[in-house]
Amino acid sequence: MITYKELHHVSLPVTNLEKSKTFYREILGLIELERPNFDFAGAWFQVGKQQIHLIVFPESEMIRQEREISTRDAHFALRVNDYDKALKWLKKHNISFKENRYSKSGFAQIFCSDPDGHIIELNVDQKDL
Repeated sequence: MITYKELHHVSLPVTNLEKSKTFYREILGLIELERPNFDFAGAWFQVGKQQIHLIVFPESEMIRQEREISTRDAHFALRVNDYDKALKWLKKHNISFKENRYSKSGFAQIFCSDPDGHIIELNVDQKDL
């Protein structure tokens, strides 16, 4: 049997590295990490003890063409400290989102997407609202 410590990172294909880096740094507020000098472009960001790796790969079949935010589509979730503060921040920066404050999951959820359409869930435990 395989046993796990934690999720280390999620890799996402992107088409425009600078646009994506700006989103992850300026909108999501993540800290960019130094990245090894690979023979392909990309960027790494810190999320708690985990990371998000952006890889320039415009031919990827993983890049969503659909721009509508669907809460059922593939996504990753980031736990935020303050739900209402996250909502205000997204509104201030004109980021489209779908909100589900009282989800049956027990999480208050905000879904948005990055420049390539990757869906990101921002959530808090409903008891922390």
